Amino acid sequence: MKFNTKTIHGGQIEEKGYGAVMPPIYQTSTYSQKSPGDHKGYEYSRTHNPTRSALEKSLASIEGGGFGLAFGSGLAAIDAVLKLLNPGDEIISTNDLYGGSYRLFTKIFEKYGLVFHFTEMDDLSKIESLVNNNTKMIWVETPTNPMMNIVDIKGLSNISKKFNLILAVDNTFATPFLQQPLLLGADIVMHSATKYLAGHSDVVLGALIVNDKELSEQLYFIQNASGAICGPMDSFLTLRGIKTLHVRMERHCENAEKIANYLKSNPEIESVYWPGFKTHPNHEIAKSQMNNYGAMISFTTKGNSLSKSLKIVESLKLFTLAESLGGVESLAGHPASMTHASIPKLEREKSGVVDSLVRLSVGIEDIEDLIEDLKQAIG
Repeated sequence: MKFNTKTIHGGQIEEKGYGAVMPPIYQTSTYSQKSPGDHKGYEYSRTHNPTRSALEKSLASIEGGGFGLAFGSGLAAIDAVLKLLNPGDEIISTNDLYGGSYRLFTKIFEKYGLVFHFTEMDDLSKIESLVNNNTKMIWVETPTNPMMNIVDIKGLSNISKKFNLILAVDNTFATPFLQQPLLLGADIVMHSATKYLAGHSDVVLGALIVNDKELSEQLYFIQNASGAICGPMDSFLTLRGIKTLHVRMERHCENAEKIANYLKSNPEIESVYWPGFKTHPNHEIAKSQMNNYGAMISFTTKGNSLSKSLKIVESLKLFTLAESLGGVESLAGHPASMTHASIPKLEREKSGVVDSLVRLSVGIEDIEDLIEDLKQAIG
């Protein structure tokens, strides 16, 4: 089954009761049993729910995995992954990282004895030098948020296998339409399904996909024991969003390429970060592991002017100034004061997240309207 077909049919089974084309919303907390333990596969909705099961099977299918798990948010999914570890274990992570992930790592899990090393991942030899007997996991975003750096997943997979580490990849920006980390050697794929998978800015939901049965059983145990699951309505909405992922991503990418080139040609813009440029440091890696270059773009204004950048995001009319990304509508954000505000200023700036940086999530509107909006805002 090809990818575009998987988004609609992957992992799904025929609904026996009435032949419903879409999996029903099983808005129930519990299920009747003939006798204790004798049930139809479902006993309590924290453990399993038929609508969530349909979503989890879809997630596994589109990522080329064996097992999918759905959570109440992307951070809840990351939380479950870190609970695989023990006090004293060490994790190597990208230094250019979503602020919420950084906050979870440093403000929550460091208290419980986990040790994090944040580093650039453009040179894989840097990664090997950080590995020691306590290292248990590599955590990576690619493209990274918000600097759009590209990390060589296959190269990291070789390192993780050499040292018997878990390689976890946040695939939120790329989606499985553009990139499938499990096929490149990753052990765990994470999504904030709030973004492109659901695709309509009306759901908060997270996902994990794995191939290894033992690893899946560990994560299922944590999911059930910790209870950070998503509800049936959000499962239904995300499953509905996945069915149009392929057509949405085609337009997202088409629009983003034109906007990236427009920004690059604008004399008021200092730098544009988008992996589709041949001048991008890891463009060739992006070309080899992605089917296109995504719809996330970051830029700085001429002279790295904070006031100019704030004026732009406040003057946009079609681009909405808001947190999040990946919806059908275009969004603009100021990472230093919004998505990455939880990262200390000095740490932000080390990875390039300066105060003048603007991040765009390019939607699927008519491209002429989006460029006109940028023109009037930039001035």
